[in-house]
Order: sequence, then C-alpha cells, then structure tokens
Amino acid sequence: MKSDIDERIKRLKKSKNLPQHVAIIMDGNGRWAEKRKLPRLEGHREGRESVRTVIRTAAKIGIPYLTLYTFSLENWKRSKEEVNGLMLFLEEVLRREYEELNENGVQLRAIGRLDLLPTATRRALDETMAKLRNNRRLVLTLAISYGGRAEIVDAVRRIAERVKTGVIEVDGIDEEIVRGALYDPEVPDPDLLIRTSGEMRVSNFLLWQIAYAEILVTDVLWPDFREVELIESIRAYERRERRFGL
Repeated sequence: MKSDIDERIKRLKKSKNLPQHVAIIMDGNGRWAEKRKLPRLEGHREGRESVRTVIRTAAKIGIPYLTLYTFSLENWKRSKEEVNGLMLFLEEVLRREYEELNENGVQLRAIGRLDLLPTATRRALDETMAKLRNNRRLVLTLAISYGGRAEIVDAVRRIAERVKTGVIEVDGIDEEIVRGALYDPEVPDPDLLIRTSGEMRVSNFLLWQIAYAEILVTDVLWPDFREVELIESIRAYERRERRFGL
C-alpha cells in the first residue's frame, strides 16, 4: 500500500495542474466518535492523525499552501467541557508536533480572532509559529476562532479607520484594498476547497478567498481522511477546467 501511495505522489509531483493552495473544512470528528459510541473528544484525537498525514502528504506532493479550518467562532458555543478539551488538545498538538512540522519544512500561521483564545493556548500557538517562521516548504495556516463574515467585518473596520485618518479615499477602495485588509493577505486564494463528511456547505470559511475555488465534497469523515483521500481529491482537481467566471 505504501509503495502504491509513493508512486501516486511521484506522478502528482510531475503534474502541471497542481493546486497551489488547498483549504480543508475538517468535518465529521463528532460523528466518527458517535458511530463508535465514544466521547466526541476521541473523534478530535483520531482526527489529529489525519491532520499529521495530510500535512506530510501535501509537503511531499509539493503543495505550497495548506489551510485547515481548525476551530470556528461558532464552536465557542459548544459545551464548556468540549471547548476546554479542544483548547488543551490544541496546546498539546502544537507542542508535540513541532519537530515533525519542522522536519517537513512547515511554516505555521494562524488566522481568526486569536484574542479570544485562552492565554495558554495563544502562548503555545505564538511560540510554535515563532520557531517555524523560517521554514519555506509548506505554509500551513490554522483558522482558529475564525469566521469568514467576521474576517470581512474586521477588514471593513480597518479600511474605515484608514479612510477616517485620510490614508485612503472612499473612491480608492477596490478589491486589492479589501484583500489587503484581510487577516493574511500574503497567502494566495485557495485553488481547491475540500469538505469532508458530505455536508454541502462552506460553513462561513474563507468567504472572500474561495470566490473562484474548485469545491470538492467527500462523504469520508475527517478521522478517516488520509493519504489516498487527499491524493484522489487533488487528482479530481487536475481534471477540472477552471474558468474564473469567464
């Protein structure tokens, strides 16, 4: 099986139609656990292996940007027990996965209303990002405490402040100005958006950035999404003709 996966990766690396940026809505952890009569946090723990595998595989294929929808603004409304467990789990993952991320040449970034994170979680995130800041093989962005509408609202506020202080005129606001006010304008828009678990919605994720992204929905629950599923998703992208509204 491993040799077959390696061959598939080798073929993909030669492709002239690879996505430069893959964004993933990692959905289905809770359902995966419920199907097995396990606590929901066990689904998140199993999903950790999928995260590790997808990052490793993306780096091998040569995809330069990967964004993972890690924790939405809406997720704060979940039970206190689950939220606290997820924050502790995130801290644990950041500290334990640092070495492999570094070995794979991963630079870590984060987008969202990060000021809402618990102090310890924010500290672990900042420390890990600082340690990995010089890596260039793959830029991994975690969308944490993130909402697409909130990002646009925050961008509008930044632009309004620039208008208020006379930095720009209202008539000078265009798409580039808006893009520049987003959380991380240096990262290019996603070429491919993958959603696991079969749900047919974008769940308030990267609303501005996915305007022309190719969207692929798979019934596979996130804890079961591994090398083969990522490879097949990228192969499906290869076969598509992007029109960008033309």
